[in-house]
Amino acid sequence: MKSSHTKLLPSNDSSHAQIAKVSLRPKALLATFLSIACVLSLGVDIPAIAAIPAASKDKKPKQDPVLKGLPITELSVDEAILHAMNRLAYGPRPGDLERVRQMGLAKWIDQQLAPNSIDDSAVNARLENLPTLSLSSARLIEEYPQPKQAALQAAKRADATTNSSATTTSPAPPSSSAAVGQSAQSNSAEVNVADKSSVPVSMKTKPSPTNPEVAGNLTTPGAGKRNILSGPDPNAVPRVIADDSKKPQRVIEELAMAKVTRAIYSERQLQQVMDDFWFNHFNVFAAKGEDRWYLTSYERDVIQPHTLGKFKDLVTATAESPAMLFYLDNFLSADPNAPQRQAALRAMRQNRGRFNRPPAQGQQAKKNTRGLNENYGRELMELHTLGVEGGYTQKDVTELARCFTGWTIDKPRLNPEFKFDEKLHDPDQKIVLKKKIHAGGMKDGEQAIELLAKHPSTAKFISTKLARRFVSDNPPAPLVARMAKTFESSDGDIRSVMHTMIYSPEFWSREAYRAKIKTPFELVVSAVRALGTDVDTAMPLVQWVGRIGEPLYQCQPPTGYADNAEAWVNTGALLNRLNFSLTLAGNKIRGSRADVGPLLGIDATEPKVALQRALQIFLGGQASPTTLDTLQKQLDSPQVLQAKLDDPVKKVDLGVVTGLVLGAPEFQRR
Repeated sequence: MKSSHTKLLPSNDSSHAQIAKVSLRPKALLATFLSIACVLSLGVDIPAIAAIPAASKDKKPKQDPVLKGLPITELSVDEAILHAMNRLAYGPRPGDLERVRQMGLAKWIDQQLAPNSIDDSAVNARLENLPTLSLSSARLIEEYPQPKQAALQAAKRADATTNSSATTTSPAPPSSSAAVGQSAQSNSAEVNVADKSSVPVSMKTKPSPTNPEVAGNLTTPGAGKRNILSGPDPNAVPRVIADDSKKPQRVIEELAMAKVTRAIYSERQLQQVMDDFWFNHFNVFAAKGEDRWYLTSYERDVIQPHTLGKFKDLVTATAESPAMLFYLDNFLSADPNAPQRQAALRAMRQNRGRFNRPPAQGQQAKKNTRGLNENYGRELMELHTLGVEGGYTQKDVTELARCFTGWTIDKPRLNPEFKFDEKLHDPDQKIVLKKKIHAGGMKDGEQAIELLAKHPSTAKFISTKLARRFVSDNPPAPLVARMAKTFESSDGDIRSVMHTMIYSPEFWSREAYRAKIKTPFELVVSAVRALGTDVDTAMPLVQWVGRIGEPLYQCQPPTGYADNAEAWVNTGALLNRLNFSLTLAGNKIRGSRADVGPLLGIDATEPKVALQRALQIFLGGQASPTTLDTLQKQLDSPQVLQAKLDDPVKKVDLGVVTGLVLGAPEFQRR
């Protein structure tokens, strides 16, 4: 039967509008019902347990052996396993619930807390076809240059081959010394003259459609406008990010594909969740100049190895990373008096042995073109450690920035590596949080990190963020206090803090069950996992994540993407979520294949049985009356039955039924 097309997502972009169509007129009505239901039921003031019988809240049955060792009294075995896999993983795959039931939930959790004990060779094999993941930043700069740079390199090679004596008229890329030597106030255009994306914007500037340099994603503030990972058609791969492309965009595309692939297939699920958490905490924007080449090493060598280690080591690694140094401009920060000191030293050497001879004209110190940059010092306190209410002052920000003068990048356009430049460092005493810092040289910054990492405000701030991510948008104060105590007593051991949280009764409370809203990334990955989808290429899924509102590595402010319901619940985004679920379950996403028939395992001619089976598999049999009523009204739709109304032979479209269930409000929760 031919069906008309109903557009679910309004757009002024005609190309966008084409892919936003869903064939089935009745689905438009369903989308409206579901979007209203989502907006209402996903609101933070609506109890997450509305679909659970009230009597179950009072029952305290004897604990099942599967839950041995865990403080679980309010959840059933199936609920507890599902809760763990939705919080400590990206949702269950077919067979996961039974596997965890057999091994015991506590054993599965302890394995996840020790990811190196888990064999993950299968997912590593899937990543072998993404060559950029193993390359250094220097190799990425060389092999995936900007088009203008590539043209210059080709011209130089041609000149060398033909021994031409003609002089090139194109300017050479800025040297590393020139790039590092620009002032903090006017650094960007000169750091990378061939790329306007090097021009920084204020880290506090809010996205605006009227400001093309900082315009954000329409759904989520902070998503960069220049985003090549969420085009209008998720099945269409732009030429600049095709498999054989040698443009810089390909680097970020492979990074995003790897992130999605790991989240779907890695057995080290908690490791992947923590990687996402810490990348947002120490966010770096891919579209800012050189960071497009630095991010691969940043996630691989800085974030991933420290996700469950010591917090101080993680802060130190990010502080020394070229990606963070460039993103927050600390590589340009210098003691304002450094030129005068260097000039005085040169004069002293030149005049050594010449009693009272004044310096010659023209030998006076040049006007300082560099100065103190407070971007990193401010974000290190406000976002990375103490928190906005951590008790610091503007004076502390300035003093902290002085501690990190000289922390810079060596050869940023050739072989970017961390370098401490003594000549640029402020050697005088600093006072941070009323503590004297005067260890000397690079140790000033290290001493400052030590001070911040051990501060009680940091323990509370990090514990609150972890509890918000894993427990609820408004985590219980007693739980945060216990986590903070563990943070302080363990010297900031992240694994110990997570253990305190996971083995707390608050984590397993009825109030915490399905209390969190999935981000677009979490939704896409959890749906793919729930269907047992076989993914050959993750690029269309990456684009779907961006289309729903969370383009990967494209969050411009250093805050990272938000982790609360308010940021993700709006009608436009929810319609896109439903659109995605229907497209995925209907096998209409390029490179992804799911077979829902064997998964449901029921008679395809019984729509009510199909719906009940889908509800049981994907929602644990728990759905609100509103959701049930809305879904049941669609069972007689000609499209769900794949037949005209008067056709005596009807066959259920299991993809549509499954997609509708995955688009339901309950699946949007974790």
